[in-house]
Amino acid sequence: MKNTNTNTKLILLHPYIQKQGNSNRLWLLAFISILTLAFLATLIYTRDRESTLNNANTSIISSVITTTNAVSAPLPATVINTLIHYASKSNDTYHMTYSDLKPISDVLRKCSSPCNLLVFGLTPETLLWKALNHNGKTVFIDENRYYAAYIEEKHPEIDAYDVQYTTKRSEMKELIASAKEHVANECKPVQNLLFSDCKLGINDLPNHVYEVDWDVILVDGPRGDWPEAPGRMSAIFTAGVLARSKKGGNPKTHIFLHDFSGEVEQVCGNEFLCKENLLEASGTMGHYVLERMNESSVQYCKESSSSLST
Repeated sequence: MKNTNTNTKLILLHPYIQKQGNSNRLWLLAFISILTLAFLATLIYTRDRESTLNNANTSIISSVITTTNAVSAPLPATVINTLIHYASKSNDTYHMTYSDLKPISDVLRKCSSPCNLLVFGLTPETLLWKALNHNGKTVFIDENRYYAAYIEEKHPEIDAYDVQYTTKRSEMKELIASAKEHVANECKPVQNLLFSDCKLGINDLPNHVYEVDWDVILVDGPRGDWPEAPGRMSAIFTAGVLARSKKGGNPKTHIFLHDFSGEVEQVCGNEFLCKENLLEASGTMGHYVLERMNESSVQYCKESSSSLST
């Protein structure tokens, strides 16, 4: 007989399977929640950090501006007087006296910033001039290349150049006569000395020295203690030409001659800086004020009286 019994198959859904599906969805929701929280935390942290950095940058910039303004401010009178006082008390044999330092300091203090100061000679006062003109441009010219290099190495803030003088103090009269003879040509009172063939003109300095409109010039070098020494004839002549040849800035230039009682300083001062421009004179310091001249000028002084003795 055929077996007519039908086998019935039942599919039962175990409760565990349903629970497992719910569990997976919970884990997915938890994972998404964690990612969302992490994203929000990162966003908040980034915004806070940017805000902190911006505040820090603002503080730094403000600090720099404040410092810059402080550096640009003129030196207080008490600081200037203190510097001059101690410089005048130096133990160096060749230091300037207070009466010599004060007029130069006064002019630098009143000079419009930035002030351009040119100094012939590296002396015990070198650091003082740099300090008193701390907002301006200060350049030193010296005859000794090794000493100039030494000063620049020891004091990197000092801008010094050496020049090879070809003059001799014993030849002063001949050099002055030659300059006056060629006053309409290579020894003109207004010219760019870089291209000059005048025997008294200094023409081997860096180009930019001739392009600066110098407000104050101090001649305290080179040496002139013996006949073969270079003397200060070239320095004085060059100072006069630089003052008269200014292109801009203040039309007036203050020129100070140290050791003014010396023959070279007296004679060359009268010949090339002129008596009518002498503002003040003491035993050791001569103070001239020169104005720029027209390029066509062929006369150093309005009063052409010679100081040379025959």
